[in-house]
Amino acid sequence: MRFLFVHGTGVRRERHDRLFAQVRERLTARFPGAAVDSCYWGDRFGATLGAGGRSVPGLRPGPQGAPDPVDAETAEWALLLADPLCELRVLAEAGWAGPGDRGDRGDAGDAYDEDAGYGDAFAMPGVQAAGARVLALLEGLPPAPPPTGDELGALLHGTGLAAGFAAALDAAAGSAEAARAAARAADEPQARELATALARAVTAAALAAATDEADCTGAERDRLVELLTTRLGGDGRVPGARVAAVLGRLALRVTTQPLLDARRGSLTVGATPVLGDILRYQSRGHELREFLHARITADPGPTVLIGHSLGGIALVDLLTLAAARGEAVPGAELLVTVGSQAPFLHELGALTALEPGAKLPYGFPRWLNVYDRHDVLSYLAAPVFPGDARVSDHEVRSGQPFPACHSAYWKQDSLYERIEQAVTEAEIG
Repeated sequence: MRFLFVHGTGVRRERHDRLFAQVRERLTARFPGAAVDSCYWGDRFGATLGAGGRSVPGLRPGPQGAPDPVDAETAEWALLLADPLCELRVLAEAGWAGPGDRGDRGDAGDAYDEDAGYGDAFAMPGVQAAGARVLALLEGLPPAPPPTGDELGALLHGTGLAAGFAAALDAAAGSAEAARAAARAADEPQARELATALARAVTAAALAAATDEADCTGAERDRLVELLTTRLGGDGRVPGARVAAVLGRLALRVTTQPLLDARRGSLTVGATPVLGDILRYQSRGHELREFLHARITADPGPTVLIGHSLGGIALVDLLTLAAARGEAVPGAELLVTVGSQAPFLHELGALTALEPGAKLPYGFPRWLNVYDRHDVLSYLAAPVFPGDARVSDHEVRSGQPFPACHSAYWKQDSLYERIEQAVTEAEIG
């Protein structure tokens, strides 16, 4: 009897050798007379960046070797989408110094009031403070402008932002940040800057809520800010000065184009073995299946095939295709898939060898499918093939969260106990 281990996606030589050492040690202990082999395919059939990553913007320097210039506006909006209230928070905590506000946070003798701010004793009776007036205008905006009648409504509906506009208004108007910033705005220039910050907060919140449902260009976004700022009594053509000075520097520090390019490059290169192997198999899987077939049939004795993740998918495809042609793979007596996506791909209609809803063909061997509930890349097989006595599932629990649990199977005694039971049931000797 022989065991043949087929590794999964993203695995290369060093990682394979560590995994296989664990598998071989455990299997040899339970089956002293069995041969335990591995079918390493990562280098030969795994994905690589054939052009060295030239398709990834910013991964390599441009023709002159210089990075792209920094886009300050895009950097600022990246911060706003992550935290729509961030500009208001700057104004609330480090805003303008008004009458009676000696420094950014006032002296010990100045009481802070949410409605009047520091130094409210200097406010004239019966006169609404400048910041409070802007906040009142925001609270009075219609939550659902119609698509016709004015430019604001048409723009909201045309960009897909109308659905989240009311919630964005409520979030900005009802925030403690807006209340504190409004309390600090004591004159008209400060009120105009507050209006701009509120308009940007509402727009950013609507964009963040819409996610990929939005169809909004930068020009449309800026026009929306301008229209909202004007309705709040500000000048949409003039950006806020104080908040821009603070957040602009922060945005450029954390979201500069060179840094974004570096992140994109590292993510792309890092994901290439894992995602790339899957994509490559979907288009050129026959190469790997032919390789596996040759390795399996090289030894005519009974073989237990153990496939992890993508390795399990390839084995299911291979055995199904061969059985469908009436040419069952010689020696393949038992299939064990571990942390495999084959059942799910079958449900999606993305399994190469089997149409959605089709049954496993005659000649397909016994199939033990092992999964962990915490492993989001593992799926159940038996419910997908109801009534097929050849297919069974076995749950293991490593106690690890994902993604660690996807590789933690190989140290679980229950895995090897269940394999031993399956070997006995299949009468493989």
